[in-house]
Amino acid sequence: MSSTVELPLWLVLAAAALASVALLNHFFLPGIRWFFRRRINRAIADANERLRLKLPSFQLTKRQVLIDRLVYDPEVMKAVETVATERAITRDGVMAEVTMYAREMVPAFNAFLYFRIGYWFARRALRSLYQVRLGFAHESALADIPQSSSVVFVINHRSNMDYLLVNYLASRDTALSYGAGEWARVWPFRALLRAAGAYIVRRNAPDQVYRKMLERYVQMATEGGVPHAIFVEGQLSRNGMVNAPKLGLLGYITRTFDPAGPRDILLVPVGTNFDRVAEERTLIANADTDFRGRSMRFVLGSTLGFVFTEIWRKLSRGRRGFGIACANFGEPLSLKQWSNANKLNLSKLDRQAFHDSVERLGGDCTQRIIAVIPVLAVPLISQLILEHERPPDKAALLAEALQMTHVLDAAGAHIGFKTERAESALAEGLALMVERALIHEDEQGRLTPVSQERALLQYYANSMVQLRSTLIGP
Repeated sequence: MSSTVELPLWLVLAAAALASVALLNHFFLPGIRWFFRRRINRAIADANERLRLKLPSFQLTKRQVLIDRLVYDPEVMKAVETVATERAITRDGVMAEVTMYAREMVPAFNAFLYFRIGYWFARRALRSLYQVRLGFAHESALADIPQSSSVVFVINHRSNMDYLLVNYLASRDTALSYGAGEWARVWPFRALLRAAGAYIVRRNAPDQVYRKMLERYVQMATEGGVPHAIFVEGQLSRNGMVNAPKLGLLGYITRTFDPAGPRDILLVPVGTNFDRVAEERTLIANADTDFRGRSMRFVLGSTLGFVFTEIWRKLSRGRRGFGIACANFGEPLSLKQWSNANKLNLSKLDRQAFHDSVERLGGDCTQRIIAVIPVLAVPLISQLILEHERPPDKAALLAEALQMTHVLDAAGAHIGFKTERAESALAEGLALMVERALIHEDEQGRLTPVSQERALLQYYANSMVQLRSTLIGP
C-alpha cells in the first residue's frame, strides 16, 4: 500500500491538464458565466426601461439560433439547390459555404458591451476630438413610433466617425444595427462589431447564395423589429455632397413590404456634418479613383494614425479640437403612407418595376437627408470665401456668414451651433481654418484661400452649396 508508483512525466502532465480543464469547466466557468449573464440581463432591463424603442426579441436571440434560421431559410435552400445544379457539385458542398457565410454575417448582440462599454468609448473618442452636438431631432414623430413598426435610420456618409456619432446620439432612444464592410472581418473588429449588433457585409459579392443570405438576414431582422442604420450612399462621400443612393440594402429591406400588413417601416433621415473630417485628404485625393490601388488596411490605418496623431498634438500642444460634429434627425417617412400615396405594393412588383420604385424611394430619402444636413461654421465659411473674387476682411466675412446663418435658419435649415452664440461659433470656425492654413490672413486682416487647399475648401463648401440649393434655390 505504501510502495512507490512511477509514472512517466508526459502522463502526469496530461492528467494535470485534464484535471485543470475539469476544475475550470465545473467550478470556475459556471461562476464566470453567471457573473456576466447577470450584468448583461441587468443592462437589458435598464435599457428597456429608458429606451423609446425597446430591444426586440430578435436582437436578443442566441446567435446560433439565428445562424440556423438563416442557413435553413426556405429561400436560401432554393438558392442552394440552384447553385449546386449550376456548379455540378453536391448540395453538401454548397451548404458548407452557406454555414461559413452565416457564421461570418450574423451578429451576437451584447447589451452590456453596447450600452456600457461602447457608449463610454464613443463618448470619450468623440469628445476628445469634437464638440458633439445633437442639432435637431423631430421629437414628436420619434416619440410616437409604435413598437410594431420597424425603424431604419438612413444616413449620409461623411466620415467613419458617423458610426460613433449616430450611435452615441441615438443611444437614448434605441440600439442600432449596421452593415459593416469587409474590413470588419479582421480581428479584433469582427468580434467587437458583432457584439455591438453589426452584421458583416461582403461588398459586391458575386455569389448568388451569399446575396440571397444577406437579403434574407436583413429582411428577417427588419421583420423582427431590429432598428437598422444604413448609409444611403453606400460609401464615404468624396466630394462633400450627399450623392446618389445605392439601393442594395434599401431594396432588401423593402422587398417583402406589404402596405396592407400589420408592420410599418419608418425611414428616419439623419444628416451629419463635421467642421473637420478625419479622412479629408484621403477622400479628396481619391475622388475619382474610388480608392483603387489602396487596400482597406491602408485606408483604415491612415485614418486611425491621423486621429491618434491629432489627439497627441492636442494634448501636448494645446491645439484646438476638430470643431463641431453634429447630427440632425428628421421626420420619419412612413413606407405605408409612401406606398399608398404612390399606389404601390413593393412585395408584388416585378424586378424592373421594383427597381424603379426603390430608386424613387431612395431619391426621396436623399432629399430628406439633405434638408437636415447641419449648418456648421467651417463648411459655411468655406462656401462664402470661395465665392469672393476679392479678399474680404475678417469682420466683413464673419458678418456675411452670420447673415447667411439667419437666411438658412429662416428657410428651414437646422443650425449645428446655438444660434444665440452664432457670432462666437463662426469666429471659432474661422480661427480653426486660419490655424490649419486653409485660409491666409494678411496684416490688413484680409482673408484669402490658400491656393493648394482650394480643393479641400470646396469639399467642405459643397455640403452648404447643396443645402442652400435645396432649401432656397440656385
